[in-house]
Amino acid sequence: MSRAFVFPGQGAQTIGMGRDLADAYPAARAVFEEVDDALGEKLSALIWEGEAEELTLTRNAQPALMATSLAAMRALEAEGVAVADAAFVAGHSLGEYSALAAAGALNVADCARLLRIRGRAMQEATPVGTGAMAAILGLDLASVQEVAAEAAEGEVCEAANDNDPAQVVVSGHRAAVERAVEIAKGRGAKRALLLPVSAPFHCALMAPAAEAMRDALADVAISDPAVPLVPNVRAEAVSDAATIRDLLVAQVTAAVRWRGSVAWMAGQGVTEVWEIGAGKALSGMVKRIDRSVATRAVGSPADVIAAAGA
Repeated sequence: MSRAFVFPGQGAQTIGMGRDLADAYPAARAVFEEVDDALGEKLSALIWEGEAEELTLTRNAQPALMATSLAAMRALEAEGVAVADAAFVAGHSLGEYSALAAAGALNVADCARLLRIRGRAMQEATPVGTGAMAAILGLDLASVQEVAAEAAEGEVCEAANDNDPAQVVVSGHRAAVERAVEIAKGRGAKRALLLPVSAPFHCALMAPAAEAMRDALADVAISDPAVPLVPNVRAEAVSDAATIRDLLVAQVTAAVRWRGSVAWMAGQGVTEVWEIGAGKALSGMVKRIDRSVATRAVGSPADVIAAAGA
């Protein structure tokens, strides 16, 4: 059985996530402590006892979700499951950083600092309220791309997340995204709704954030990952650190090709996907992309024990 480890993106965060892992596994607790030290603040206190509204802020959610994913990975390692037991790693948007940390390409402290910069830069790339994102359900990628092009009317409106065969997210100027929602409904979308996000991620409006990440990544050591990464931008494996550095910059403005990434891994013989960290959103997407691929969510001590037993 060939397996992949995948790591969730923004939206999976919940107050209390990872605390049971930290209580059960010293190696998991050490991840949260390392992230706290790297950021110079008690992010762990916000994750475990804070307000959901503050945790949801992009600059907090991104390092927090990475910390939780890495804590789950360290717990797996304590039970004898190594990242090398996977054929590939992948992550959804910020989850790509978690995947790289899990595979040893980035250290946890650098990863936390990069995600704090990334979250802040993505938030500040556009004035609050000028951008939006919307999920279009029931139309395929090509249809949504046509909708976005028609809705743009000189503004930015792009397909930002190709999540699964029935869910594509568009991103751009708020008025253009609102037009896309109405056009999609007229084209037969089952649902089309604005998402509760603070900025229009993965579109051309994120260009200032991409430049911020280019500068930040230039100063960080990146190693070849222990297992190949399937990056959002390419949807096929890469193992070269220099290429990964470039793709992390491109990823800020490029679409998340999650459907293509999962389909590519399945085509390489992956039969099982483990979602490492908070939530089960990626598992649901995987099942909609290829029902023959088994999924397992690993976010609690009980999940870790069950996974290690498997």
